[in-house]
Amino acid sequence: MLDENNTHTAPLLTDEQLASLGGGRVAYLKSLRSEEVSRLFPDAPELMPGLNLFALLAADGKPIILTDSRDAALANAMENHLQMVSVH
Repeated sequence: MLDENNTHTAPLLTDEQLASLGGGRVAYLKSLRSEEVSRLFPDAPELMPGLNLFALLAADGKPIILTDSRDAALANAMENHLQMVSVH
């Protein structure tokens, strides 16, 4: 983090503290290409290249579900009572 003098200051939260926010009830949606799936889902079968997919991820980055439908990913979040957040 930078202060008003553009010098580094200590972060407000550690990576571990940030990941634990929401007590496992916070998730975010990430769009990705099928070529990227193995990075988040190492056990996933090989997929046809060029597919646009959506991954629902826990706040700590743990994958929850992979789908080709944004609506299906959001429905899964709702079914599991997850609070969706925007990540930029």
